[in-house]
Amino acid sequence: MKETKNLMITRAQESSAAIEKLYITMRHLFNRGFYKPMGISGDSLREALLALRPEIYGHIADEKAELKGLLYVIERLPLGIEECRFINLTSHEGYGKSHFKAIIPPKRRRNCYRIDDDLMHIEITRGRSDIYDILTHLTFIFIESHKIRRRVLMEEGGEVSSDWAKLEKAVFQKKKLSLIEREKTISHTANILGRTFEDISDIYDAFGTDEAPDRFLHIVYWLGKLAIEEVSENNKRTITFSPILRERLGHHIHGDIWATQIKEVLKENELLDRPIHVISANMHSVMNSIFAKTALKSKVNGMPEISIYEELSKSDAQELRSIVEAYALNNGMISLPDTSRTNIDVQIFDTAKIDWTLTSFPNANFGDKKPVLIVMDYAFGEQAYETIDELLKPYKKDILLQVESVSIMGKAGILEGGKGDIMIPNAHINEGTADNYFFENELTVDMFEGNGIRVFSGPMITVLGTSLQNKDLLKFFHDSTWGVIGLEMEGSHYQKAIQSASKIRKSIPKDVKVRYAYYASDNPLETGSTLASGGLGTTGVKPTYLITIKILEQIFNIK
Repeated sequence: MKETKNLMITRAQESSAAIEKLYITMRHLFNRGFYKPMGISGDSLREALLALRPEIYGHIADEKAELKGLLYVIERLPLGIEECRFINLTSHEGYGKSHFKAIIPPKRRRNCYRIDDDLMHIEITRGRSDIYDILTHLTFIFIESHKIRRRVLMEEGGEVSSDWAKLEKAVFQKKKLSLIEREKTISHTANILGRTFEDISDIYDAFGTDEAPDRFLHIVYWLGKLAIEEVSENNKRTITFSPILRERLGHHIHGDIWATQIKEVLKENELLDRPIHVISANMHSVMNSIFAKTALKSKVNGMPEISIYEELSKSDAQELRSIVEAYALNNGMISLPDTSRTNIDVQIFDTAKIDWTLTSFPNANFGDKKPVLIVMDYAFGEQAYETIDELLKPYKKDILLQVESVSIMGKAGILEGGKGDIMIPNAHINEGTADNYFFENELTVDMFEGNGIRVFSGPMITVLGTSLQNKDLLKFFHDSTWGVIGLEMEGSHYQKAIQSASKIRKSIPKDVKVRYAYYASDNPLETGSTLASGGLGTTGVKPTYLITIKILEQIFNIK
């Protein structure tokens, strides 16, 4: 008789189960319509996030506060959210026509409205991924808020610590803190957060704004204050989902409006019967790759092209960027700023109106029908399916688009290598379900070699959210026979839409070409290299333009 093997659940399996629990719980709470994050209804979300311990949230499961994770989250949530007890996720419901001023987080394109002292509305127009993103970030800051509460609230009589009293005094001081006052308060705050004086001093200014240089103290105080009131006065924070949002979500309302606007502009400009190439990228790399060298000829003085792109990427280069855009608009580019609430701007390039001898692609070689480029800004998670699915549908139900290729360039986490390296996928795997989409990528590793950038090829995993990843699960996908080289949020959603349009619905040619290439924004397997460690800076310029140029060379038939 064989001895029964002692089956052990691995950390990767625990993490996978935690992600599945988060996903199911968020769907359940959305259908329910409301929940209290620190009440019984929020237990599952908190437990799953603490079990998962995502890399981006660092010390979430420890008693000490997580600072880099807090900064990452605060940059993606609206200013003042730490003060609000009620957070309402809404659809586009007309607040843009009111006196309420839209609050747009610096690192996420979403409109938010502060209704009063207690209530914040967050507008959801980009699909379920936006909801998952917000709820995981909110769960994180609520967990952090109760760490603060536990360190300042004395057990007897509900008294607070002297450190808390000093912080409160500094927060409500009318004038800007002097250096001495600031450092004294940082010392008290360090005790409250369980971090060193140096830890807080190093990150303090990153939270600040010109109007509120001491915002870090304000955030810590209000997070702690609302957590204290939850325990001492039973004033629970509540998250609600508006009935209109629950009714509209999943019906491609914004994607339909967005795609229809594009097709109507194509019709107005008599471009509907021309070959079309769709490119998902940003709003500068295609335009700059084609026009920047000529538009800035008198200003760049024989500068190498990559140096021109680096100049254009600098924060103070608005004047140069405006010159290139004006030149492009006079030479075949049509700009479509978003009005559909998808937050996805579009550029259309009519290659018949471009004098290619004056561009960086003088050898561009087109057939009788010169193609049209549709460049769309980055989608967010599941929104990629909504937008591409709607774009590839026939116009007016009977006019088919002659889409010859769809090219996707984006940022992604890399599992071997580092920031700025390039990934060329041959398949996308859906996290959680392991649904997979294999494709023939027109881009290959050979095309990118010899440029001083490492290039990796293999499957990539499409994740529910970057804020849900942990090393154990990613290490499993990388080291096992899955052989995953990186992670991103849109790939499988794009491919699902392309395959259904070309292979099943036959709304675009069945031999449509696909191109996928990503440059690494972070390596979540390396401590200190996660998304919370900061942006790419100029490191991302070279891979961005290298990928863009390789995509354009294929479209322009340049050998």
